[in-house]
Amino acid sequence: MRQNLFHSLRARCLGFAPNLVAPILVALMVVVTLVSCTKKEAGTPGSSSEKLAGPGITIGLVLDKGGKDDKSFNSAAVAGAERAAKEFGVVIKDVESPDDAAFEPAMRTFAERGMPLVIGIGFAQTDPMKKVAAQFPKTHFAVIDGVVEGPNVTSFMFEEHEGSYLVGYLAGLVTKTGKVGFVGGMEIAMIRRFLMAYEAGVIAANPKAKVFSNFVGITASAWANPSKGKELALSQIGQGADIIFHAAGASGMGVFDAVEEKKVFAIGVDSNQNGIKPGRVLTSMLKRVDNAVYEVIRSEVEGRFKPGPNSFGLKDKGVDMAVDANNEALVAPHMKKLDEVREQIISGKIVVPDFYKTQPTSGTK
Repeated sequence: MRQNLFHSLRARCLGFAPNLVAPILVALMVVVTLVSCTKKEAGTPGSSSEKLAGPGITIGLVLDKGGKDDKSFNSAAVAGAERAAKEFGVVIKDVESPDDAAFEPAMRTFAERGMPLVIGIGFAQTDPMKKVAAQFPKTHFAVIDGVVEGPNVTSFMFEEHEGSYLVGYLAGLVTKTGKVGFVGGMEIAMIRRFLMAYEAGVIAANPKAKVFSNFVGITASAWANPSKGKELALSQIGQGADIIFHAAGASGMGVFDAVEEKKVFAIGVDSNQNGIKPGRVLTSMLKRVDNAVYEVIRSEVEGRFKPGPNSFGLKDKGVDMAVDANNEALVAPHMKKLDEVREQIISGKIVVPDFYKTQPTSGTK
């Protein structure tokens, strides 16, 4: 029966599956891709009871919408996983989720294949992970940018508001027009957390400055719509903004196109995006997703996986601003002041406003 199922699924991967309703097809495609279209490496366990520890294990990585080449959030996660693979000899299997419906079947398939650790990238994976982690108690799970409680789940959160305040302060120092912008991806509390802190940083540096803000959308597709990102950025530039901070995933690529076209500046997010449009990216607000992914894989390999929440901010370099050859000349005149601001945030002298704390129930949705 197992062999017949394999051949049936394989045929579907080759294009012989009948037409299915879209949501079902999406889920089936993810499961089929993982189960049938990937050659199983030697030594990969076939069930959770056969789980291995140490080098040679296979780790499952479920990416958020936008894909591994978004040069932002997902790309950072992939970079961390690849670094771990190189150092520890593990095998990484990733799946790019087309929408939220694909998260649960992807996680479930990885767990069923016996992968000892499954990592979900993005807050939208919290609910699917709660469900799947409870059903596979011998499998370890990790979620980035969300919190899931459970004896086999570890969660990684970032103090993105601290980094956003810092780059906002820089924008306030650098702007020539006194007007700056912000383009968010999906309109959720987490991205409003970026925005609130960015606005505060801008105004702290330049009390007369004005901040324009827009969001790409209210669904997961907002992370992968660069044409809309460019449209919003051009609108803000048309109103006088000469610096635009994006927190929009792959949609931010449109922001970079807009600032290059209009000869103004962008601020990148998550990964170091300074080199995407050299000379037109003032800095990038680093969110070290790569380090979080690397560390959880390392803990699994070394047999010290620990469930529970983890949080990273400026103090432990979980967030910061990127300075490299692409932007050093742009930010050098302001680095002394920015270093002071960073230390004041770490010491508590500057209390950065946190959108989560303004909500009746704080969270990432």
